[in-house]
Amino acid sequence: MGVQSGRDLLLKVDIDGNAVFETFAGLRATRLAFNSGMVDVTTLDSAGGWRELLHGGGVKSAAISGSGVFRDAATDARARQLFFDGEVVTWQVIVPDFGTIEGRFQITALEFASSHDGEATYEISLASAGALTFSPL
Repeated sequence: MGVQSGRDLLLKVDIDGNAVFETFAGLRATRLAFNSGMVDVTTLDSAGGWRELLHGGGVKSAAISGSGVFRDAATDARARQLFFDGEVVTWQVIVPDFGTIEGRFQITALEFASSHDGEATYEISLASAGALTFSPL
């Protein structure tokens, strides 16, 4: 994967529950993180006292976060409604020259900020709520 423009990393939300994805408007920064827990199965018999891990064990999760400015009334309203309803819906993250990650996420934080001489901004955090799929480009 070569050098890419940051604006090419896109966060999209299923607007109507029918797999119609719309780019989440106004984002200036986006972050996607994958995590995998481990299950330690080390015993007194482990070779040399080295830790052993259970293959395929542990809980996998993904987190998405982003920050930006208000640009689009439809996606702003969708984010607010999803947060207040605690709804879990399908999102897509498109990573240039890598692929598309798709799955169900819940908005876990939605923050708004502004200053008297600047634009209103927001920050959003999402947590995975099930298995994710990956489609390489």
